[in-house]
Amino acid sequence: EDVNVHNTSEVLFRLCANTDPQRDSIFTRGPADVLDHATTQVGVGTKLGIDATHKLPGEGFPRPWPPLIQMDPAVKARVDEWLRE
Repeated sequence: EDVNVHNTSEVLFRLCANTDPQRDSIFTRGPADVLDHATTQVGVGTKLGIDATHKLPGEGFPRPWPPLIQMDPAVKARVDEWLRE
C-alpha cells in the first residue's frame, strides 16, 4: 500500500489503523541533544519507533490483512459539506 509520508492525515490514519502498541512499538535509549530538557540524564534519552506498515505472516501476523474500507463518495460529500458549516 502506498502512503504519502508528507500527508499528515494519511500517516495518522495508518498509525491508528495499522498498529498494536505492544507489537509495533520499540523504545531505545541512546544519545540525545544536550539541550533536550525532557531527558532525565544530560545527553542521554529515549527514542520511540512505531511500525505502522501492513503486517506479513513472517512478522507474526498469520491472518490475511484486511482490505481498506472506503467511505461511499456520496456519504463523504455529505460529511464534507456538514463539516464546512
